Amino acid sequence: MTHAVVVQIDGKASPQIPGAALGIDVGDVRVGVAVSDPHRILATPLVTLKRDRAAGSDFIKIVQIVAERGIVDIVVGLPRLLSGGHGQAAIGAQQYATRLARRVAPVPVHLHDERMTTVIAGRMLSERGVRGRRQRAVVDQAAAVVILQSWLDARPANTAHPED
Repeated sequence: MTHAVVVQIDGKASPQIPGAALGIDVGDVRVGVAVSDPHRILATPLVTLKRDRAAGSDFIKIVQIVAERGIVDIVVGLPRLLSGGHGQAAIGAQQYATRLARRVAPVPVHLHDERMTTVIAGRMLSERGVRGRRQRAVVDQAAAVVILQSWLDARPANTAHPED
């Protein structure tokens, strides 16, 4: 059975399906991953993966996470330019999201504006005393948290507890 590949730009959550969401910050070297609670209220850091363009081990690990945690929505950061346009990084994120969507179907993959998330994440870590090499190790996870939390906060209030 084949499933349609679903990639939505700034798409909304799947309101009828309870379960966690996954946030992804795609970089040239690393992929930051964050996860929400099952009610999709709070995002927390999960893991930083090495970007593996040759063998795709980052995709394999994400697919495992989706299966193990029952993920119902995936949010990939879309690094738009400050003007709102799409540069090379945005094109790369869209390609990554499309490749990921093929592997996790029928789980929808959403692209969400991530302007300045790495900068925000870096500042938050610096304020907490995390700097240098320690910061580089977790900044991608922190950026994924910012992306996912922004997406969660943009959802209509009635999707927070679909079982209510």
